[in-house]
Amino acid sequence: MSNPLLFHKTYLHPDSQDWVVFVHGAGGSSSIWFKQIKAYKKHFNLLLLDLRGHGKSNQVLKEILSNPYTFKVVTTDILKVLDHLKIQSAHFVGISLGTILIRNLAELAPERVKSMVLGGAVTRLDVRSQVLVKLGDWCKHIIPYMWLYRLFAYIMMPKKAQRESRHLFIREAKKLCQKEFKRWFKLAADVNPLMKYFKEREVSIPTLYLMGENDYMFIKPVKDMVALHQKSYLTEFRDCGHVCNVEKPDEFNHHSIEFIKQHRD
Repeated sequence: MSNPLLFHKTYLHPDSQDWVVFVHGAGGSSSIWFKQIKAYKKHFNLLLLDLRGHGKSNQVLKEILSNPYTFKVVTTDILKVLDHLKIQSAHFVGISLGTILIRNLAELAPERVKSMVLGGAVTRLDVRSQVLVKLGDWCKHIIPYMWLYRLFAYIMMPKKAQRESRHLFIREAKKLCQKEFKRWFKLAADVNPLMKYFKEREVSIPTLYLMGENDYMFIKPVKDMVALHQKSYLTEFRDCGHVCNVEKPDEFNHHSIEFIKQHRD
């Protein structure tokens, strides 16, 4: 029996041939893009999807929940939706952990990726992040996962201005079950080896990093990555934290849409 597809939703443009695929982060869902849809659908065809175990893919994928998660498996879920919709290639927009999946997709199937917009990009876990992940790994069997998720949300997004994105992520995370949270949590341990490889090996796909200047856990590694890669660019948003598409939607939409337009066929 073949695996069911991820839940997905499309917005078709009357004229454009270009597709933009939105990939959310761990604990979120496609609803995280609610401030992007109106601006984007004026220019492109849109594909929004819920990663396995998240949002409306939660029920759809119950029969494969017994399988372990790897970045390759979770990325292949996205490719299956593209194949189903006969989308040969697309521009990809991601946030947080979704940016790793997009970069992995560019590794597995570079011909499918025209450009990448990576918001709140995770390119390496610093010492603080690694300590958090280790702490969470030790505690995940004894502490309710929502306590852990709330703690991570407050550490990553501590400021008053980040309250909306923090609450949005916590609200979406409540829809995950405990087992699902643990599966995604284990993926975090694979981030650094994978991102070390990505740092050393640049793909020839135009990449725009959009980062909040207050995204203190992740912005320095992104700056290091951009300094090394010729086709990578960075735009920083002032007074902004990790979930920059929610905190600074107008700036996020403007910079990302212009970038995608520049890299149409």
